[in-house]
Amino acid sequence: MFVDNSKQSVPTWRLRTTRAQWLSYVAWLAGVCLFLLCWKQISDNTMWVFVEDAGSQGVDLVGRMLPPEWSYAQHLWQPMWDTLNIATLGTALGVAMAFPVAFLAARNTSPHPAIRSVALVIIVASRSINSLIWAMLLVTILGPGVLAGIIAIALRSIGFVGKLLYEAIEEINPAPVEAISATGASQAQVMSYGVLPQVMPAFAGISVYRWDINIRESTVLGMVGAGGIGLQLNASINTLAWSQVSVIFMMILATVLVSEWVSARIRHATI
Repeated sequence: MFVDNSKQSVPTWRLRTTRAQWLSYVAWLAGVCLFLLCWKQISDNTMWVFVEDAGSQGVDLVGRMLPPEWSYAQHLWQPMWDTLNIATLGTALGVAMAFPVAFLAARNTSPHPAIRSVALVIIVASRSINSLIWAMLLVTILGPGVLAGIIAIALRSIGFVGKLLYEAIEEINPAPVEAISATGASQAQVMSYGVLPQVMPAFAGISVYRWDINIRESTVLGMVGAGGIGLQLNASINTLAWSQVSVIFMMILATVLVSEWVSARIRHATI
């Protein structure tokens, strides 16, 4: 077993004890058994006759999607604009809610352990539920439309942004905070001049990265009635209009590529 001794410049090697060696063997054996059990469960519930025919079915489907029905693109601009609005407004709303939650969840800025626990529960709850499930619930409550998609993206973004941001807050350099506190500054001044300048670049990068992810996620929310281009995608699939589906796929791909380029440039400028 390799052990890196930080107090020495040369790493040392230590022989595992018999107990540690057997525990390692047992752990590997348990992992292999778990893999075989999962594989058997999947195999028993898989209709392999369809899997054997998947290649020819895929080729046939691609053949139906070509050539794309380019004239259908004129009907997709408004849905794609709705998708961008869902992603952008949902990200803005989620970031606005995640910002205070992150400070309440960080160990070095939370005012009380009980409040920190509540903030962590909010972050975990948000990250545990996929945006598509949030959209299904909100469509049931609010009805179909863009509003349900915006709120679904926002609720999902709270956990992502909150977790990364509170980890960044906990990793700040404490020296500026201690220096400002030593001058008799108030808690608000310490936060404004000691903490925020250190975390704002990370906050900007995290927010833009989440916006990039939300554009991808918002493209499928329409399939459950939450607005955007997913509505057209679902309608085209249900009517077997595969030449229209190929146009939708290409438009989604182009939008994602552009958003990836924009987010990369913004992150490069802010971090």
